[in-house]
Amino acid sequence: MATVVQTAPVSAARGDSMPGHLPYAETDAATLTTVPAGFAVGQPCRVRVAMLPDLMRLLEDEAAAGLGETLHAVSCFRSVAHQRAVFCRTAAGCADVQRRAVTVGPPGRSEHATGYAIDFAVRPARGCADVSDCIAETAAGRWLLANAPAYGFELSFPAGNAQGVAYEPWHWRWAGTSQDEPGAAEARATLAEARMHYPARPEEAGFALHATARAEPPGTVATPDL
Repeated sequence: MATVVQTAPVSAARGDSMPGHLPYAETDAATLTTVPAGFAVGQPCRVRVAMLPDLMRLLEDEAAAGLGETLHAVSCFRSVAHQRAVFCRTAAGCADVQRRAVTVGPPGRSEHATGYAIDFAVRPARGCADVSDCIAETAAGRWLLANAPAYGFELSFPAGNAQGVAYEPWHWRWAGTSQDEPGAAEARATLAEARMHYPARPEEAGFALHATARAEPPGTVATPDL
């Protein structure tokens, strides 16, 4: 079993006024591995050791599909300290927590801290900025929405999700293809509350491209926050 770094106490998200980000502890660095070079955009991508085989199969099969686009990672594991910096990237972020939490997981409430989450990007971008809804309109993004569940991935924030979080067609969590897959039981235990109360439904989200607008002012550039 993985050890975790305990963070400051956080109240349960479900039932309080915070948009539905559940509390997650930060996984120990020993549970992580670095994805081979070429996948990450920017900083290296670190994920749970157990999810790497499924991730590599997904990337290989998407590349073999001949779509003219390939999947990459904008963000993978993020520490709670890193998440705090992201959340408070702007003065307004820390000042208006409720509004910021619609599009950014507060520190201690991001799936990225578990090591099971990835923010995907597409290259070449063809004018679609990273962490934007338009990824769902790209060839690689459509392939991801249609096929990622076969590799153990779940769309954390489908369009119109009950959590009150903006539609995130790039943000996926890994729970394994079955309970018996190595590492999947631990992943499912970590994500149990989210999977029980806010189940991912990628088959519904994939074609609801604009069902949920991001709650950001016009002209705001999205950042890889969740």
